[in-house]
Amino acid sequence: MLKGAGIVAVGLLTIFVAGGARQGCRDLVHSAAHLRYDPIRDMRRSVAILPQRAMLLLPDSASVPVTGIDRDLGRDVLAKTLVNPTPPAELAASVARGETRFQILCVPCHGTDMSGHGPVAPMMMTAADLLGAGPRTRADGYIYSYIRHGGLIMPSYGAQATSAEAWDLVNYVRHMQRTRPVR
Repeated sequence: MLKGAGIVAVGLLTIFVAGGARQGCRDLVHSAAHLRYDPIRDMRRSVAILPQRAMLLLPDSASVPVTGIDRDLGRDVLAKTLVNPTPPAELAASVARGETRFQILCVPCHGTDMSGHGPVAPMMMTAADLLGAGPRTRADGYIYSYIRHGGLIMPSYGAQATSAEAWDLVNYVRHMQRTRPVR
C-alpha cells in the first residue's frame, strides 16, 4: 500500500515538475527574447512629446475662436485694430472690476497712485507712470496689448488676466486718467 502511494506521489510530482520545467523553459525563452528589446523603449524611459514644448500651429483661417485667445500681431497693428468692446452703460461696472484687478496685478509695480513706484520698484526698473503724458496719448488697443502680451519691461499678463479683465483694466486706467491731472 505504501508502495502504491509512493508511486502515485512520484507520478504526480513528475507531472508537476515536468510542467514547471516546461513553464520555466518558456519563461527563459521569453526573457531571452526580451533581452534584445531596446531599454529606451521602456515606458518609464520613453521619449515623450510634451505638448507645452511642441510648436503650436495657428488655428485654421475659417475657424471661430471660442476661448478668447488673441495673437500678438504687433503693438501698432493692435493699437489701430482693437476697439474697446465695453458699452457705455456697463462702463461703471467695468471700472470697478478693473480697480479690483489693478490692486492684485498692477499695484506691485505701478503703485496705488499709478506713478510707477510700487513696492517692487526699488528692486527692478521703475514701471511706467500711467497718469503721465505718454500713456494718455496711447490708444486703448495699445494698453490692452501691453497688458496681454507684455512689453520691454512689463511681463505678459495674458495668463493672469483674461481678455475681458484686460479691458476692465484699460477702462480703470482711462477713468483714473480722466479724473486725475497730468503729472
